[in-house]
Amino acid sequence: MASHAPVWTLSTQQVYETLSTSEKGLSEAETAIRIKHYGFNELPEPARRSLLLRFTDQLTHFMALLLWVAGALAFVSGTPELGWAVWAVIWINAGFSFWQEFQAEQALTALNKMLPARAKVYRDGKLGEIPVREMVPGDVMQLEEGDRISADARLVSAQSCYVDVSVLTGESLPVARSAEPVATEKMRASESSNLVFAGSTVSAGRGLAVVYATGTQTEFGQVAHLTTTVKREPSTLEVQINSVVHVITTIALGLGVVVFLLTNLLVGMELKESFIFAIGIIVAFIPEGLLPTVTLALAMGVKRMAKRNALVRRLSAVETLSATTVICTDKTGTLTKNEMTVCRLWIPTSEITVTGIGYDPTGGEVQVPAGRMESQVKLLLAGSALCSNARLNHPAGSSQWQPPAIPLKRLCWWLP
Repeated sequence: MASHAPVWTLSTQQVYETLSTSEKGLSEAETAIRIKHYGFNELPEPARRSLLLRFTDQLTHFMALLLWVAGALAFVSGTPELGWAVWAVIWINAGFSFWQEFQAEQALTALNKMLPARAKVYRDGKLGEIPVREMVPGDVMQLEEGDRISADARLVSAQSCYVDVSVLTGESLPVARSAEPVATEKMRASESSNLVFAGSTVSAGRGLAVVYATGTQTEFGQVAHLTTTVKREPSTLEVQINSVVHVITTIALGLGVVVFLLTNLLVGMELKESFIFAIGIIVAFIPEGLLPTVTLALAMGVKRMAKRNALVRRLSAVETLSATTVICTDKTGTLTKNEMTVCRLWIPTSEITVTGIGYDPTGGEVQVPAGRMESQVKLLLAGSALCSNARLNHPAGSSQWQPPAIPLKRLCWWLP
């Protein structure tokens, strides 16, 4: 596509012309061509170290290196049993730590595959659902309340449309969106009132939008790219352990040198005997049990968090939360499940209890007393359902119900 004025300044017809599309959407043939040109609508996987290198990391951190040296010194001092025991601790600890982190990554990968994202777009003039990764610039997508937007797009039609853009701005309140062109060219795309962005959610209303950026070219993709350049810093626990190990190493080596000099110069031992005696002191001073003790303690923390449905990739990250002094959060969707469900109904003469958990419509009921009150509750629920376009979806192969825009649909599902 040729260069053009910012997409937010164009009229609806100019948007279609600039992106070489129409209100009927793209054809399947044109879509295939654009996928080859632009690539799939997905962010590249961050570069990961190979399994072998990650396992090697468990054998070469400072504490492990200290134990390798301690084991070697044990062999030199004539106590091979101690040397083999120390080295066994290193291998067992490395295997255990690696396996814990590997399991967490595999679980996260499985979760991503369980919930394949889809979007509603026009292809060959017909509205249908396609995998999000197959979206390309020029696609015309339909947006409705509760939809998650999967590409940057320009609205060409909007009816009372409000979008949650907290993933980009951190502001949880929905912002209004319209299809009217914006006259100002010198502004950031995120400030335009007629653009919607990947990662955001339609909070209310509906609209029609033309995709102009996918994958790494989206605003969200550029933010994600910045995060890949962030260097991983050691956790508080790793810093503290390294500090302790450095102190222990310094004391052990210093004590070994003092013992060697005292036994050789004052006690009168032979040079070889003094050397072996000093090595024994150094090995004895090194806490071989520190590494497995820390690992097992962290593993217990990982297990306890797993019971609460929290996955931890790195063992050392478990300790990070305990070192946190201030947490700034908007709570919803962060400390909570981001689910809103009806618990009580009010009618002029009484309150009605609604049972159930989350969005699962199969595990609850509306406890309606028999009599005239029953007809009032049914009328209330019928009106609520008619005024709502919320949906409950249960994707094949998934144990999760996809959240609706508002909780009334689940409530009406339980209506007797």
